Amino acid sequence: MSEDNSRSNGRNGNRREQMPTEPKEYEELVINIDRVARVVKGGRRFRFKALVVVGNGKTKVGVGVAKGADVQAAIAKATDVAKKHIVNIAISNDTIPHDIEIRFSGAQIMLKPAAPGTGIIAGGAVRTIIGVTGIKNLLTKSLGSTNKVNIAYAVIEALKALVPREEWLNAPTKKAVSEKSAKVEE
Repeated sequence: MSEDNSRSNGRNGNRREQMPTEPKEYEELVINIDRVARVVKGGRRFRFKALVVVGNGKTKVGVGVAKGADVQAAIAKATDVAKKHIVNIAISNDTIPHDIEIRFSGAQIMLKPAAPGTGIIAGGAVRTIIGVTGIKNLLTKSLGSTNKVNIAYAVIEALKALVPREEWLNAPTKKAVSEKSAKVEE
């Protein structure tokens, strides 16, 4: 009987070996897990809140926050949320195209492009988020709030607001726009 079970389940009875291994499209990293409580008549009900970042190692990154009855459920829900909120970012020469400073809620984030070989100078949630992108050289500073959720959302907003080098070099200047409007008025 045991011989039949091992044949039906694959080698040594392990079903996982039968599952096809497909390459993951996104790398998933857990930034933070918190235990949260809701006070009810009989006491406290505990749940878990997970903050997860997903990225493809190139130009796509997303952050998600979700709660669940246990840690695994919270991580799975947060991963789904992160995959639904993926943004494309502008990268030039393994760094960002320009300086940017963004404020989201109480968190303020400064991102600066860095020379090749500098690496990622960042800490905590910022380092984790930048790590799943294709950015290899970056200087960062986190000011204000130390709340990891707000910092994560501020980093995503900053990356979303980056303008590719091709677009800002060819963008019309204020002088060109005012000359064009003057010609229209004549």
